[in-house]
Amino acid sequence: MPVEVDVKILLIQPKMIKRPMDTDLKARMSPPLSLLTLASLTPEGHEVVMVNENIEQIDFSEKADLVGITITLDVFPRAAEISKRFREQGVPVVAGGIHVTCSPEDCKGYFSAVCIGPAERVWARIVNDAGQGALMGEYFDMDGFRGEEIASPAYGSIDKNNYLYTNVVLTSRGCPNRCSFCYNSCDNRTHVRRPINDVINDIKAVGRHILFVDDNFIGDVEYTKQLLEAIKPMSLVWNAAVTTKILDYPELLDLMRETGCQSLFIGFESVNTKSLEDVNKDNKVERYEALIHAIHSRGIMVNASMVFGLDGDDATTFKRTLEWLVKMRVETLTSHILTPYPGTQLHKKMQEAWRITDYDLGKYNTSNVVFTPLGMSPQELYTGYRWIYRQFYSFKNIIRRFPESKAQRKPYLLFNLFYRKFGAFTSAVARIVPMNIIGKVAASISYKL
Repeated sequence: MPVEVDVKILLIQPKMIKRPMDTDLKARMSPPLSLLTLASLTPEGHEVVMVNENIEQIDFSEKADLVGITITLDVFPRAAEISKRFREQGVPVVAGGIHVTCSPEDCKGYFSAVCIGPAERVWARIVNDAGQGALMGEYFDMDGFRGEEIASPAYGSIDKNNYLYTNVVLTSRGCPNRCSFCYNSCDNRTHVRRPINDVINDIKAVGRHILFVDDNFIGDVEYTKQLLEAIKPMSLVWNAAVTTKILDYPELLDLMRETGCQSLFIGFESVNTKSLEDVNKDNKVERYEALIHAIHSRGIMVNASMVFGLDGDDATTFKRTLEWLVKMRVETLTSHILTPYPGTQLHKKMQEAWRITDYDLGKYNTSNVVFTPLGMSPQELYTGYRWIYRQFYSFKNIIRRFPESKAQRKPYLLFNLFYRKFGAFTSAVARIVPMNIIGKVAASISYKL
């Protein structure tokens, strides 16, 4: 049997392409859990160096035996460049991440190997194969993958000075829904839940102010109830992403309030019923107002995710959406241009209809028009997308959306003014003051942590 060889591993997060409304705060919001998980999975005896290109430059002269790159779609061109430079020096490069998992055949030619699906079962083998000079082209083992197998990130390896927010915790992977524009409609995606004790241990490792980074925090409602019951004594302050189905579970909303929930990210996506039906989204527009009232009545803020360019949209959609968001006093908006990610059902549908007009993956960050919309011109879609952000975060509408809940007024103003409206100023301050200090001050002002 081959003797294991010590391997020096360079793990890289490629530099993100910022959207028009983004500042360095977005690029340095939180550490890449994918790299931290790989570091945790690496067997003892091997050296791991992590590089987040959003924060520091890559030293291509650094001696390494293996390079690992995590890829979301828009960073793929940069990842391919990084891979080429290291492979020209004889260093093997393995790529993984959501884009590789959902569209592996498009990625294989650019890297020495690809990791499809979860890394937990294959990473140690990849490291060993690299040490033996016997790296295979593909690693894929996810049949029957269980939540018990999800590894905790190497939280101790985080340089907290570099990030606004480091208390990020995962309770599950994937989502039971299959919205056609989402990566969860890809063939290699699944939905598994972690043991609650594992989640509790991660929370204890990072602190009281938690961001749960699940695709869908209520993908299994009974599990979520059990988890919230378990964290009741912990006096947490937390945020998460849920679907509009949360309206069906008022007792769960009550538990969220009791356990310290401060805001919920919700994929409303559209105020047009026809638009939602075309992408297999089972939201009910007629229930939106009741949902927001239910959340606000419990002192919880709403971060609305909206997608523009769906087949039921036209040039009037932006104004109608803005009016509705302001009327409902939605606290924050995350807006997207519909983007056909490779591997999704939407991509297959648009490709078959010859509607994809731009294959530059660097533009696939939901802020560019890369397809032919049906109800408006590409320019109208782009202009409307930019317009609604400016209007939503205008002084006038920040005042009109002011929360009725006194507890949420401070975090509301901090986010709307110092993250969005004057994000460039806050980013400039972060060049002098460590990013985590800014995050701690914001949390202290908002929640007295």
